[in-house]
Amino acid sequence: MEWETVIGLEVHVQLSTRSKIFSGSDTTFGAEPNTQASLIDLGMPGTLPVLNAEAITKAVRFGLGIQAEIGHTSVFDRKNYFYPDLPKGYQISQFSRPIVGKGSLEISLEDGRKKTIGITRAHLEEDAGKSLHEDFRGMTGIDLNRAGTPLLEIVSEPEIRSAEEAVAYLKTLHSIIRYLDISDGNMAEGSMRCDVNISLRPRGQEAFGTRAEIKNVNSFRFVEKAIQHEMERQADLLESGGKVVQETRLYDANKNETRSMRSKEEANDYRYFPDPDLLPVVLTSEFIEQVRATLPELPTQKIQRFQAEYGLSEYDARILAASRDLADYFESVTEHSGAGPKVSANWVSGDLLGALNKADLDIKQSPISALQLAALLKRIHDNTISGKIAKQIFEILWAEGGEVDAIIEAKGLKQETDTGAIEAIVDQIIQGNPDQVAQYLAADENKRKKLIGFFVGQIMKASKGKANPQIVNDLLGAKLGG
Repeated sequence: MEWETVIGLEVHVQLSTRSKIFSGSDTTFGAEPNTQASLIDLGMPGTLPVLNAEAITKAVRFGLGIQAEIGHTSVFDRKNYFYPDLPKGYQISQFSRPIVGKGSLEISLEDGRKKTIGITRAHLEEDAGKSLHEDFRGMTGIDLNRAGTPLLEIVSEPEIRSAEEAVAYLKTLHSIIRYLDISDGNMAEGSMRCDVNISLRPRGQEAFGTRAEIKNVNSFRFVEKAIQHEMERQADLLESGGKVVQETRLYDANKNETRSMRSKEEANDYRYFPDPDLLPVVLTSEFIEQVRATLPELPTQKIQRFQAEYGLSEYDARILAASRDLADYFESVTEHSGAGPKVSANWVSGDLLGALNKADLDIKQSPISALQLAALLKRIHDNTISGKIAKQIFEILWAEGGEVDAIIEAKGLKQETDTGAIEAIVDQIIQGNPDQVAQYLAADENKRKKLIGFFVGQIMKASKGKANPQIVNDLLGAKLGG
């Protein structure tokens, strides 16, 4: 049987407000347990929620960012269920009238294909607390610091068909929320978490199969691995004559497997009803337009501009526009280096990102600032140093910091551009390698291109890497050409 995978994603994004959605408690990550939980967060009788206006603004920013419908009137509901880290016995959420309605997200895949994934809705809700198991023997601790943190739950249509598409969707969504500055998107800290709904159906069949939900997956890599494992589990089950049970499962990254957690609830299990303590939220057209006016240039727009303004390929533009900080870094390097956007793009997306990835650092943590890299490229552009020497200086900047010109001076790395001095070295290498000269002169044009590398290497070695490569190639061409 050939199976088609059907995936829908529910992404929970913690909004970066200074206080919680219905109380004045701090939302700073990493505080001691239960030091940021007020009487409202604890669900004490007689306390009343007060809506945080900034959470509304950030939700609207997201909706406008994906060109979605904005609910001019939205309602908060009570979602009733019992769990130890939910003191009230219900979660304040939105159900029938969310703040953000239908929208869409375009994703780009590795093979260059593009696909539009529909977004069903994005609604506001409060986060629950956190259960702590590892610090207690035979007991569970409850930390309510997270309880009441504003969440935006973004629900996709079941239009994702593979793990690759799911990861591309999440990365695109992550980029947008960072550009919009509505969340830091830090998956390691739980600022962005994903529930994966996955089912299989025979290819060509319209009806969906029975789905399983994988809860709270917190990295792109784990989402990919969890989906791949669950696809195999369901296919094995169906092909052996079994049935997939609708349930909630957890992904165990250590064992690379999903395991059953509880039966999957339906909406009616939660007994939704409008929260009597909160009035409907009514947004005027003027307010929505005021929020629209604050939107930044978004990733798709930036990619198009990088191609049009800087002449970059779509591939290069997409890499550089992946995060707002990286895009700003690249533009600063381009502005101050004078070396041209393509050279700047090559160094930022190649040498710099390679070093950052190896060190597991974000662009904001880069040991080399945009102005330092621009100064380095400026010295390549004006022939003070060669590209090879620049890579040496890059390593010094990365490890030790400093000023480019000072490093060039202190290390004696200035490029040799004296044609006479370089010519003497060229003559020395040619005279010292008669066999290679004979091979070169006897070779056809294609083979000569390979053989010339021997001479260039010897000359650069003799000059300690300081000879200007262009002058070296010009002189070799003139002296060996005949």
